[in-house]
Amino acid sequence: MQTVHTLDPLRSAVAALREAGPVALVPTMGALHEGHLTLVREARRHARGVVVSIFVNPLQFGAGEDLDAYPRQLARDSALLEAEGVDVLWAPTVEAMYPAGFSSNISVAGVSEGLCGGARPGHFDGVATVVCKLFNQVMPDVALFGEKDWQQLAVIRRMARDLDLTRPAADAILGVETVREEDGLARSSRNAYLSPEEREAAVALPRAMHRAIAGIENGEDVAQALEALKAEIIAGGFASVDYAELRDAESLATLNARASRPMRLLAAARIGPARLIDNMPVAAAPQ
Repeated sequence: MQTVHTLDPLRSAVAALREAGPVALVPTMGALHEGHLTLVREARRHARGVVVSIFVNPLQFGAGEDLDAYPRQLARDSALLEAEGVDVLWAPTVEAMYPAGFSSNISVAGVSEGLCGGARPGHFDGVATVVCKLFNQVMPDVALFGEKDWQQLAVIRRMARDLDLTRPAADAILGVETVREEDGLARSSRNAYLSPEEREAAVALPRAMHRAIAGIENGEDVAQALEALKAEIIAGGFASVDYAELRDAESLATLNARASRPMRLLAAARIGPARLIDNMPVAAAPQ
């Protein structure tokens, strides 16, 4: 595996990969876990060459968020990626990604509003800006993202459509199903922030979501199901719920009743020092 930290060596490495076939990109912020490695394995199914980026992006962290505390463990992550057969690790410095005088910003309206966009103002501007740069730097044929952050996936696909990106095109931005622990908690780098007691309590989030989905699919009023969901999350040991909403799976439009098209139940809640997010599909109503 070749590790590069500046743009010219990256482009040379990717050009060499491209001679052998399509190239896939897996963008990450490091602190890799099985969810990230699942993306890497899926990338290999779609491309001959695999590039993984590790960059803790300061633009997507707001004031008072965990930018400084976010785990950085490049040596460990590098060993994991090498074991998976990754071809290139792109690990730019902040100076390489945002050189002196950098002043551009990409904002994707609509899908970035509400949910995590409401709780973290400016977050998705930072995501869209860095991902657009990563796409331009690597020019991948396909890019893979975890479905755990469903809103992020929607923002990136919308950006690709709106800007007429071709490497990758919007339909080559692939979502990979959320990887979960044995008890159902979505795997996340932020799970490492939890004490053993908080980690045990955190499973209340996915369990409550499953019950809410069952209620909605069985005809329960959506507003009542969501209120019960929030109450169950708090009763399970969470300090607060940022949101728990039923949304259209593609447009992320708010739904007040079960629809006859794909839907997602999305939630974010805080426990101890961590803010955990999750989402799950909800079956469309029969037509």
